[in-house]
Amino acid sequence: MSAHRDQALLKDVREVIEDRVPAAAGLPLHMRGGVAHIGGQVADRETLHRLRRVVARVRGVHAVWAVMQVQDEPSLRILDVGCGAHKQIESAIGIDRHPHPGVDVVADLERVVPLADRSVDHVFAVHFLEHVHNLLPLLNELHRVLRPQGVLHVMVPHHAHVNALADPTHVRFFHPQTFKFFCRPSPGLRIFYPLGISASEDNIYADLQPVGEHQAPPGEEDLARFFD
Repeated sequence: MSAHRDQALLKDVREVIEDRVPAAAGLPLHMRGGVAHIGGQVADRETLHRLRRVVARVRGVHAVWAVMQVQDEPSLRILDVGCGAHKQIESAIGIDRHPHPGVDVVADLERVVPLADRSVDHVFAVHFLEHVHNLLPLLNELHRVLRPQGVLHVMVPHHAHVNALADPTHVRFFHPQTFKFFCRPSPGLRIFYPLGISASEDNIYADLQPVGEHQAPPGEEDLARFFD
């Protein structure tokens, strides 16, 4: 995606925020590859939810990475799994099996995520899940460490693009429908709610929120919005 297209999207997103969520106008915002990066602070969670919804509906926006502090809530804790040498957010806890510069915790994520239950607000898994053999256990672990209002941000290669095939270390392929599996009840699987599922020519994007043990799973209308 060109820088020119990102600039056009940025203008559209700013206009929508000013019109639909004026309380969030002026927050730090930039677009990169069709992903809306939003920072700063909002007064309450309702403003955050509304902001995320209206930005996600702008045509051309593939994902909304709204890493925002809610007033009077504890400081954000962010995790970047399989980060390599480049974390998505500098303040994130970077976990990788290799001790690259900037990696904070060296661990084999095929086994366990070495963090406490409900201890992080955002998890970034960017061009990482395609390298994971034990995908279902890892998704369960990421669900476990996320707080109830937390978000898992996923970016993986689109199965139909050459990038999915060109790297021999990739062990699986992804389609947008792949993420429907994680949003429906299945034995031994923790459920996510789809905040956003999208695809470009080269990537698939998924923003997922953990569904609690005593919460209802996403309904058919929730799933149909992204998967039908």
